[in-house]
Amino acid sequence: MKGHSALAIYIQLKNRVTVPQGKGVTLRDVAFLITDPEWEESLYSILLLQPEQSDGNLILIDLLMVIPRIQELLPTADIEPIGEGKTIVQIEGPVEARKPSMALFVLVWLLLFFGSALTIMNFHADVSMQEVQIRIVEMLTGHRDEHPYAFQVAYSLGIGFGMVIFFNHLFKKKWNEEPTPLEVEMYLYQKNIDHYVVNEEYSKMKNRQEVSQADNPEG
Repeated sequence: MKGHSALAIYIQLKNRVTVPQGKGVTLRDVAFLITDPEWEESLYSILLLQPEQSDGNLILIDLLMVIPRIQELLPTADIEPIGEGKTIVQIEGPVEARKPSMALFVLVWLLLFFGSALTIMNFHADVSMQEVQIRIVEMLTGHRDEHPYAFQVAYSLGIGFGMVIFFNHLFKKKWNEEPTPLEVEMYLYQKNIDHYVVNEEYSKMKNRQEVSQADNPEG
C-alpha cells in the first residue's frame, strides 16, 4: 500500500462515446488517463457499467460513478479530474448493411432543388426583383429592356457561386479548413441535444434516489 500512496491519476472524461450493444462500458471507453504506465492497463480495464435493456440507448456516466471504481482498485491514489465531469454513452445496435436507394436519392434531390428554387423565386417576387433588374439595366445602358436576360443569367450564376463560397463546400471538396455554416449548426444542435440528455439523466437519477429513500426511510 505504501507504493500506492504517491500514485497520481489524471483523468479526463470524453464528451460522447458509442459502445456496441451487449458490451460492458469500461474506463477505456469513456476516459483518457495520465498515470504510472504500470497501472494504465488495469485502470483502463475497470468495468463501470453493464448496460441493460431498461437503460435505453443513452446513458450518463459522471465522475461520481468513475472515482469509486478507481478507489476500489487503488484506495490511496490521488485522482485529479480534468475538463468536463460527465460522458454520454450511446448504445449502438447492430448495423444492417443496406444498399442506398437511388429512387430515394433522386426524390430528395428533386424536393430540395425545386423547394430551393421556389423559395428564391418567391423572395424575388416579394421584393420586385425583376423591376429592380430592369431599372439597373436601364441605368447602365440608357434604354429600357423589359427582358434583361443577360443580366438575369449573370445574376443567377452569381447566386450559385455565392452559395458555394458561403457554404465552403462543393460536392466533397472544401476550399479551406474552416467549418461550413451547416457543420457549425449541426455542432450546436448536437451540443443542445447533449445538454438536454444530461439534464434528463440527472433528473431521472434524482427521482430514483427519492423513490429509494421513500421505500427505505430508515436508510
